[in-house]
Amino acid sequence: MSSDTVKNMRKLNLGCGNDIRSDYVNLDSKLLPGVNVVHDLENLPLPFENASFEFILCQDVLEHVEYIQLLKELHRILIPGGKVQIRVPHFTSVNNFRDPTHKKMFSVFLFNMFVKLTLHDRGYYFDFHFSESIERRITFRDNLFYMPVKRIANINDWFLNFYEYSFLSRIFPADNVLVTLVK
Repeated sequence: MSSDTVKNMRKLNLGCGNDIRSDYVNLDSKLLPGVNVVHDLENLPLPFENASFEFILCQDVLEHVEYIQLLKELHRILIPGGKVQIRVPHFTSVNNFRDPTHKKMFSVFLFNMFVKLTLHDRGYYFDFHFSESIERRITFRDNLFYMPVKRIANINDWFLNFYEYSFLSRIFPADNVLVTLVK
């Protein structure tokens, strides 16, 4: 793919692995079939200009890296109003302990630390901020046993908070945290 073609694409599939998407710039640390850009995410900055992308897909990536500086980079390469969709393992997920390359675990509310004017405003911690979080939910295994907890936990922030603080998260461990942040 030519560099002009990559420049015209407005979506980034970060750490794509084998999940190649035809209308995205597919970035991975390995030269796999379909990967457009090979780059180690621990080696910043990313090889893109400021405000290069309107959408960044970041699935199963942040748990493998020191993510704060990477989030700052994603903020830099997003256009104003651009979105980054994140999927990471929830701190109760068994997948945290099955993969030796996982460095971090995540709460559904962790990403509020990077959003301006949240309930517990911590804007002074970082020199970048997303404007809002438009999606925040937890995923669970697809079986009938988990169905009631899945529905209740994702009703609203109060129930998400109750789920994480209570016995429910220990009895019914989650799989992933899904968050969409807007620049």
